[in-house]
Amino acid sequence: MVKIGVFIPIGSRGWIMSTTAPRTYPTFDLNKTICQRAEHYGLDFVLSMVKLRGYDGPSEFWQHNLEPFTMMAGIAAVTQRIKMYASIALLTMPPALTARMVSTIDSIAPGRFGVNIVTGWQPKEYQQMGLWPGEAHFAQRYDYATEYVTVMKDLWETGVSNFQGKFFQMDDCKLSPRPSSHIDIVAAGTSDRGMQFVAEHCDYNFVSSGGGINEPDKAGANVLRLAKVAEGTGRKVQAYTGAMIIADRTDELAFAKWEHYKKGTDMEAIAWAHSQSSQDTKAPANSTAGGMAASTLEQLRNPAAAEPNRGLRLIGSYENVARMLDTMAQTPGLGGIMLTFDDFITGIEQFGQYIQPRMRSRSTLSAANQNAA
Repeated sequence: MVKIGVFIPIGSRGWIMSTTAPRTYPTFDLNKTICQRAEHYGLDFVLSMVKLRGYDGPSEFWQHNLEPFTMMAGIAAVTQRIKMYASIALLTMPPALTARMVSTIDSIAPGRFGVNIVTGWQPKEYQQMGLWPGEAHFAQRYDYATEYVTVMKDLWETGVSNFQGKFFQMDDCKLSPRPSSHIDIVAAGTSDRGMQFVAEHCDYNFVSSGGGINEPDKAGANVLRLAKVAEGTGRKVQAYTGAMIIADRTDELAFAKWEHYKKGTDMEAIAWAHSQSSQDTKAPANSTAGGMAASTLEQLRNPAAAEPNRGLRLIGSYENVARMLDTMAQTPGLGGIMLTFDDFITGIEQFGQYIQPRMRSRSTLSAANQNAA
């Protein structure tokens, strides 16, 4: 059965750069409620991003953000089953301290916590704190991440690290208590180098399913790429992908929401995204920064075609969204789907009550939830 998770909104406006979208101001109570309802409906995991500086523009997209580790520690204490992932911006925290933070949250929720690796592509996030290493980081960020992860694994698995590398030098570094079990490491590498890093060092990769509206059959290209890379390492690495859900009782009502959000598309935020993502002039087209730079430039050149979200969007009635999610679930090699919603409180209830029960790929779980209710 394909796993379903939620990319929880710890940044303002969620994932829609629009002045007419739900404001989604991030608070602990908001995210606690989403996680508890996700757990109630039998969802498998929640993941919190890390964003240290938002985008310019009147929508205030990601200008207000919580810190993922401290928030997830609180959520760990008020949930019982659901898996949680917190993102770490590698340039902001030494690996030994991150390893200890992970071990601490594991003591709150044994076996339910993992870490998402963020190598850093938006320079201003780090320049504002004096932490940006310069343009050299673009080319060596996965070398940096490799050493970072190696130190953490040393500490989690043995309690000590004496790793000596280019970026980190450990001197009888100790960690105790250690985590109760294996700590899952996830990343979102879509470039060739990023996928190689994931295949060698991580457990899961959140891969892009491409943009477009109601195109669930396009989820497989990057899943297949990861599988081929992982074959060469002999490791089992699963691919997860994502989709935004905008649902209602009918297709017409759902698309009316999307058209309303489009009217408020924040061109200043799109320009900011382009200015940041284009700074890595050698970023491959299939990388996060490279893909964003190309997409935002296209929109800036043709504002009439601009959209407040260009990821995969599943828009329609509950029946049609369920059908499209089932199509995605049939993608060979896909381990899970991470969802975002236009309105998260409404969206998680719509998913739990009306969409998931209609999904063949979740039929066993849906029946169990209905019986429990």
